[in-house]
Formats: sequence, C-alpha cells, structure tokens
Amino acid sequence: MRLFTKRHYSSLLPHNFKQNIPNPPRESEILQHCKLGSLFEAIKLLNSTNPCELSIKPVIYASLFQTCIKAHSYNHGLQLHSHVIKSGLDYDRFVGNSLLSMYFKLGFDFSETRKVFDNLFEKDVISWTSMISGYVRADKPKESIEMFGKMLEFGVEPNAFTLSAVIKACSEIGDLRLGVCFHGVMFVRGFDSNYIVSALIDMYGRNDCIEECRRLFDEMSEPDAVCWTTVISALTRNDRFKEALGLFYLHREYSFFPDAFTFGSILTVCGNLVRVKQGKEVHAKVITSGYCGNLVVESSLLDMYGKCGLVEDSRRVYDRMQNKNVVSRCALLGAYCQNGDFKPVLSLFREMGMRDMYCFGTLIRACAGLTVVRQGKEVHCQYLRKGGWGDVIIESALVDLYAKCGYINYAHRIFLRIPARNLITWNAMISGFAQNGNAGEALSMFTEMVNQGNKPDCITFIAVLFACSHSGLVDQGREYFKIMDEVYKINAGIEHYSCMVDLLGRAGFIEEAEDLLGKSVYRDDLSLWGALLGACTSYSNLHVAERIAKKMMELNPKHHLSYVLLANIYRALGQWDDAENLRKLMKDTGVQKVPGQSWIDIKNKGSYLDPDNSGFLQNRYLSATGE
Repeated sequence: MRLFTKRHYSSLLPHNFKQNIPNPPRESEILQHCKLGSLFEAIKLLNSTNPCELSIKPVIYASLFQTCIKAHSYNHGLQLHSHVIKSGLDYDRFVGNSLLSMYFKLGFDFSETRKVFDNLFEKDVISWTSMISGYVRADKPKESIEMFGKMLEFGVEPNAFTLSAVIKACSEIGDLRLGVCFHGVMFVRGFDSNYIVSALIDMYGRNDCIEECRRLFDEMSEPDAVCWTTVISALTRNDRFKEALGLFYLHREYSFFPDAFTFGSILTVCGNLVRVKQGKEVHAKVITSGYCGNLVVESSLLDMYGKCGLVEDSRRVYDRMQNKNVVSRCALLGAYCQNGDFKPVLSLFREMGMRDMYCFGTLIRACAGLTVVRQGKEVHCQYLRKGGWGDVIIESALVDLYAKCGYINYAHRIFLRIPARNLITWNAMISGFAQNGNAGEALSMFTEMVNQGNKPDCITFIAVLFACSHSGLVDQGREYFKIMDEVYKINAGIEHYSCMVDLLGRAGFIEEAEDLLGKSVYRDDLSLWGALLGACTSYSNLHVAERIAKKMMELNPKHHLSYVLLANIYRALGQWDDAENLRKLMKDTGVQKVPGQSWIDIKNKGSYLDPDNSGFLQNRYLSATGE
C-alpha cells in the first residue's frame, strides 16, 4: 500500500462535469500515462497530486483500472480497489464497471468477482453484461442464463453485447430452442452487428443447423474477420469441408485477413480432404502472415500433414517448433497412428516423457494397431491411477483395444460403464463383436444404438456388413446394404463393397457379386476383384474365375494375386498343367509374389517372423509407459 500513502477523498461531481471543466495538466498527464500503459508512472503522479486539483476522479480511477488490465497487474488493482472504497468512489457507476472489468479479466476466483458485482451501488446493462459474459468464460453457461433472467427481473434492458453473451451460453449447453428465442429478440430489437451475428452462426453451427448458419452469413452486408472465421469453423465442425475451403479462397475478394483460428480450421479441412497442394499453400500463407510460432496453427499443421500421409513433413514441422506442449506432441503421435505406423508411437511416448491423459487415447490406438495387449493394459492402469473415468475418447479406444486383442468380454464391460457414449464408442463395440465372430451381438448392438437415437455412419455399416459376411447372413447383409443408401443416405464405399463381395462370394452367389461389382463406381478396383476371385477358390467355379482373373490382369498385369489365386483354383480342380503354365507366365513376365509376415509375442514383447529370414527381427516393443 506504499503507493497509496495519500488519500483522495471526494464528493462526487455531476455526470456532466466533463462538459464544463477542462482537464488540468496533472490530470491530463495521468490519463496520458494510462493511455500508454505506464501504470507505475500514473500511480506515482497521482500520489504527488493534491486531491483538490483532481476534478474528474471517476475518470482517472476508471482509467487506472483499465491500465491494470493492460499491465496484467492484479495486485495494483486490488490496492486501487481499497483506495476507491476509502475515497467513496465505489458509488460511481463508471468506476464500478471498470472495477468489475478488472476483477473479471484478472481475478483468479470468480466468486470474488460476483461479490464485487453484488456490492455495486448502481448496476447498469454494462455491469450485467460483464457478469453474463464472465460466467460464459468461466465455463458456467447455465449460471449465465440465470443471470440474464435476473437482469430482466430488475428491469434492465439487454443490449447487443448482452444477447451475444447469452447466445454463446446457449451454444455451450446445446439449447437450440432457447437460442432461437434469443435470435427472435435480436431480430425484433434490430440488432444486426457482426459480433452478435457471429454468435448466432456459432450457435447454429454447434447444433448441426448448418443451413441456417450459412444463410445468416450470406445475408451479412460486410462480414468481418470474426464472421469469416466463425462460419468456416462451423462448416468444418459439420464436415462441410469443401464449402469451408471454398469460403477460405473467396475471402481474398473481401480483403479478409485470416487469424490463427482461421488457419487452424482450414488446415483441418485440408487434412480431412487430403488436399496436399492446398495444405502447403496454407502453410506458406502461415509463414508469410507470421503465425509460425503459434501453437494452435503449428499443431494443426502437424495434423494436416499426418492426414495427408506426409509423416516426415509432420516430423519436420514438429522439430522446428520452438515451443511444444502436450497438444503438439499428441498431434505428432496422431500423425504416425493415422498412417498405420504404430511402432514409433510407443518409442516417442517414452522419449517425450509424457504422462498427460490427453495423449492416452492416441497411445491406446497404437497398442490396438499392434495388438499388444500388455502395453495397452499398462496405459489403462496409468489412466486409472490418474483418476481417469468417463473420458469417452480414451474409454472408446480401450473398447477397441481389448476387442482387437480378443478380450471381447472385457471390452463389453468397459463399454457398459461408459456414462455418455458417442458414435465412436458404439462403432468400436459393434466392430469388436463382428471381428470376434459374435454377429448376433453386433447386430443387436446396432439395433440398440439406433433405438437410442444415434445415427449410424459409414464405419458402423462396415462393421455390420462384416458381421453378416463372416456369419453367412446373406439376406440381412443385403437389407443393411440397401437401407444404408435409402434410409441413411450413405454412399457405399470400397469397404462396403468389399464386405458385400465377401458375403455373396462366401455364400456361393459369385455371379451376383460380379454383377454388383460391375455396376459400382469401384468397378476398376483391383482389391475387390481379388476378393471375388478368392471366393471362386472355395466354389471352384472355373469359368467365372478365369473371367475375373482376366479382368484383374487387364487392370494390372504385374499384380501377383490374380495369378496365384487362379493357379490355386487350377490345382483344386486337378488341372496341374494349367497351374504350372501360369507359374511360368508369372516368371516370364517378372511378376513376383509379396512375402507375408507373422506377428507373435515372445515373453510379452512383440516381434514378427519374416519367412525370408530364419531369425526374428530384433526390433521388439518395450513397456508402453517406459516403466
């Protein structure tokens, strides 16, 4: 309190004093210091000034509180608060709002901010709006809406900033109906400023109302950078990646300068669309815009290159980062996982010495990809040791891990204990049942998921069709393949056709599978014809097999699978000369069979056996957590 040895008692002047009394030199100097952010000099000059010379004390103290915010000096703000109380200035509305702003932006305990608000002599719309916004930023959206209701009870009319804050609260709690009501209030009162429209775009985007979101943006006369970023983020969040990318390139016509959040969203778009060229263009724009040191942008770059299959580029971005945190480290691990390169994930995890739960989901994915259950259990134990419970991402990964390692009952127990399941959780459990031969449970789980209001996606139907394929449920498989398109409007991908070809081929409907494949957009995919040719091996249908093999050889004459499978069919039918001739043709044309590899566990350490090498590869996995 040594900075405040002089006490400036005052009787408050009328609110129109600024129009009548010019600022004396001392007051102007103090305000100038405040404007420049020189807090210490302003306080020092205030202490050397005679209180009688200060005619605009409310303005001076309000400016000092704003300067404390600029200087991030909470302690000086507390001392000023004490001095304001002694001076009787806490009854001034202008000073009170500045004091509330200081507590709101610098305070560590929001309850203290609430006490300041409750003790304000006069609360205007600015005071109420500060508290409503404060609760939103403090991750208490319900309290924010309650505060809005109390404001109306006191007869205070909301302004555009108030409505913007309470719309953000609706976004956080997912209350679309209430948000639409506030949209109506905004329309009736004629509020159409960019910041309130941005809040509405964000709310509709978070609640899957992307058409309304886009309509609001298109009706804006002069959208600013915040509006552009908000609508691009909303489109990205709703998987409208091409639209988001189109808007990003359109911004050049409107002199819109992207910020870190815009770059983060558009890099996510490029990654999900696997647009390497555009991703590199955005990377160049990041460099020229001076955002290279931004953690959000650089972590998004890591993720983008990983999704585009450029793991080495991801690693180079990571190595050049000056500041790394758990998000950037996890993004690098995710890049390796994304490309099926699981081995480096475990070693990098140990090297980085990471123990944050944020990366456990990625680490468990790597263990599932390698089917190393022991290391996965170690990560599970670390998760429980840290008090982890109810994290849907990590626990969904655990379901997937145990299911892939054959512990389907354990996976199901974890699934039942997850309090809030998302689509990833359901997909992991359905896939787990399907992969472990429990087709009935997989289909029952699918029905339960739909009955609970969850909409299946393409991954769900891959698992369902896989279950039908490996259990011979031909009629059910046909039905699921049909409703996928007609009911859920999901375009069948190569994986769905692969399951259907396998299903029909296993049941002996070779020509039906051939017809289905011939009419699909994937009619030139070699792997699908290979699956169909493999089915011919079981039923020894030579005529169809030769036709399919010929088709495969036309697509890729150097691919070994068509020769090998057709030779196996010849042998099964006793046509040894034809099989031998096919082998000679392979040799003459330079077609080579790719050798296989087998994974095994030796003393809880993973290794693989290479048939071209009599020994085991010495690269084995140590403890996942390094313990």
